[in-house]
Amino acid sequence: MSNQSILGVYSDADSAAEGARNLREAGFTGDDYEVMTGNPYPEGAFGEHVKKNKLFRFSLFGAFIGFITAFLFVFGTQTAFPLVTGGKPILAIPASMIIMYEFTLLIAMVFTVIGVIFESRLPRPGGAGPLYDARITLGYIGLLVTVDESRISSAQQALQQGGAADIINQETAG
Repeated sequence: MSNQSILGVYSDADSAAEGARNLREAGFTGDDYEVMTGNPYPEGAFGEHVKKNKLFRFSLFGAFIGFITAFLFVFGTQTAFPLVTGGKPILAIPASMIIMYEFTLLIAMVFTVIGVIFESRLPRPGGAGPLYDARITLGYIGLLVTVDESRISSAQQALQQGGAADIINQETAG
């Protein structure tokens, strides 16, 4: 069966929290629905599952890659072009540390920006994305439920019991 989406639009936070509670009581998990709002609310205010932030992994991986690349670049350049100056060693570690530090931070920042893009789910493969209602930007709160076709009627019933101002199906959204 294919997944289908349904959007319940609520006028205030209390009724949206009631709709989320009804969804959980109907057997839906936090992975089945998503809270959409234009206003800042604390994470978990509607009883939804708070997803763990994985952005630090992008930064750490970028720093590791940057350090290894800088190490190979700096010491590879110094050994490929050995210039002895006044009897000093060819591999100058103090001068190399500055370049390695800067390159490590540069690549870590680039990977962090890439991580922000992926953690924000900005590349939406497969179309324009989920259902949306313009009233959400005006202060309304949306509960977007994405489940298989057999459970869509129970989701619609749970959203209505929560006091949804409007319910939008995937078929009627076009």
